[in-house]
Amino acid sequence: MTGPPPQTVCDIRRATRFSIDFETICEYHPHQEIRVRIANISANGMMLAASIDREKGDRVIVHLPVAGRIEAHLAWSHQGRQGFTFERVIREPDFYAMLDKINGI
Repeated sequence: MTGPPPQTVCDIRRATRFSIDFETICEYHPHQEIRVRIANISANGMMLAASIDREKGDRVIVHLPVAGRIEAHLAWSHQGRQGFTFERVIREPDFYAMLDKINGI
């Protein structure tokens, strides 16, 4: 019996992204934090509106409403923007509840 084919990076990137303007905290290294502004988000990752001093593959822990603290790694950086992939997918009910909180609903 065969299962579904494994997801490729392209498949994962097809997740619906939602434009937001949300400021939060990212933790890196013990006891170091930086304030970031998230420009868009999906259940699989996020894009920052401005780049932070991180290298591709570096990990951060981002603080999100409802989803809580979630680990993410830097997947790409281009023209002052950075894309991060979450270590775990945010479950659909939690993701939509998080968007409601971010949007002030």
